[in-house]
Amino acid sequence: MIDVKGSLQFIGNATTLIRYNGFTLLTDPNFLHRGQRAYLGYGLTSRRLADPAVEIEDLPALDAVLLSHLHGDHWDRVTRRRLDRATPIITTRQAAGRLRRRGFERSVGLGVWQQHELRGPGGSVTVTALPARHAPGPAERLLPPVIGTMLEFRGPDGRVELTVHVSGDTLLDRRLDAIPRRFPDIDLGIVHLGGTRLLGMLLVTMDGEQGASWVDLIDPHTVVPVHFDDYTVFSSPLDDFLHHVEQAGLADRVVHLRRGETRELAPHHLVRP
Repeated sequence: MIDVKGSLQFIGNATTLIRYNGFTLLTDPNFLHRGQRAYLGYGLTSRRLADPAVEIEDLPALDAVLLSHLHGDHWDRVTRRRLDRATPIITTRQAAGRLRRRGFERSVGLGVWQQHELRGPGGSVTVTALPARHAPGPAERLLPPVIGTMLEFRGPDGRVELTVHVSGDTLLDRRLDAIPRRFPDIDLGIVHLGGTRLLGMLLVTMDGEQGASWVDLIDPHTVVPVHFDDYTVFSSPLDDFLHHVEQAGLADRVVHLRRGETRELAPHHLVRP
């Protein structure tokens, strides 16, 4: 019998609620509604196409927020106004500095491979910042720095029970090659897709083909795709990713969660129905 200890809920865009072993973590909070615009910098905006499955006021108490980077579809004005400012936010160094100046004084900034540990009565979770690349070539300097994250949930005995990797907004890039070398046994990968194109041209997140290659590279036991249909800047729908993982012989790893859907988490498992 599977020992269920938590759950994963998909809220929308890159926003998920991860609960495990007494910890509750929120990723990339985005609570704008359909028709509202996210601000992406340099005067660029994108219109949201779907409502989030949960309102920010209905969230449970949070132990931390995992923020891959400061973009309006990952940290929006709803979050900025309504999230409890005492909430720890684990993010890039640049974003943490800006957030502390805005009153989120418990923001923690991590460089690549740096770690932050949360402790609780039932164990701990170690958050490791991982490499990511949000744009090709020199264009990377025009976008906010971004990190992926690895979550290692440990039980009271200190042994790792569950590893969860959140890709963050990234392209497939050689700097990602180090991730599976350092973490060769990943239980769950939450992958940001969508083939986001700025100005209709510049690709800044993985499309379906790159996403399938990411699954092959990172090699998680189970994959949950997110960040693929909430905004007008997305050019690569979920079907594109599903087609390419099928072609690569990796389709059996993919679990598609619809907005609001929850799956149970157990040691080393996302529980399938």
